[in-house]
Amino acid sequence: MAKKVTREVGRDSENGQFIPLRETEKRPSTTEREKIKYPAGPKKK
Repeated sequence: MAKKVTREVGRDSENGQFIPLRETEKRPSTTEREKIKYPAGPKKK
């Protein structure tokens, strides 16, 4: 099974705060969905 590279998050367009995805469905004019990459883990030696 492959690892997930991105995840989907909701963001408020007015103040930039992360919000639940359900909230983006309720307020589509002031919110947006974004895909964010997971941070890279520590590099192995």
